[in-house]
Amino acid sequence: MKSATFETVATLAGQEIGVSDWVEIDQDRINRFADATGDHQWIHVDVERAKKEMPGGKTIAHGYLTLSLIPWLTGGMLRVDGVTRGINYGSNKIRFTNMVQVGSRVRARQKLVAAEPRAGGMQLTNEVTIEIDGQQRPACVAETISLIYK
Repeated sequence: MKSATFETVATLAGQEIGVSDWVEIDQDRINRFADATGDHQWIHVDVERAKKEMPGGKTIAHGYLTLSLIPWLTGGMLRVDGVTRGINYGSNKIRFTNMVQVGSRVRARQKLVAAEPRAGGMQLTNEVTIEIDGQQRPACVAETISLIYK
């Protein structure tokens, strides 16, 4: 885990912040995400049909499921002392570049792109790459924005 203070976090801009542990994406997680979002498209939840019709014969995780893992996977990578709270502010760019088949393991790689003062806080822009174990192409590359406050 990298650490900085509110006043020194900007010195980490341009650096890799960390890499998370691998997490397996199982069918139960995919099904629960489908239930939470109402997205029950067969490519995600119909195991038998996927065996016949999907490349590799497996269901795939929702792209937004992959994206939603970012706060959890990156949560322990950077400790900024002197911060009272942090919020997700948005994203500049998100690309889903590869399918995450059920049973795959994914992890996050985070790079701090910029840290810029904002009224009462600091805006952090990160490039987060969700890698798939054994695959060249990542599942997702996202430029995320968060705000931290003293």
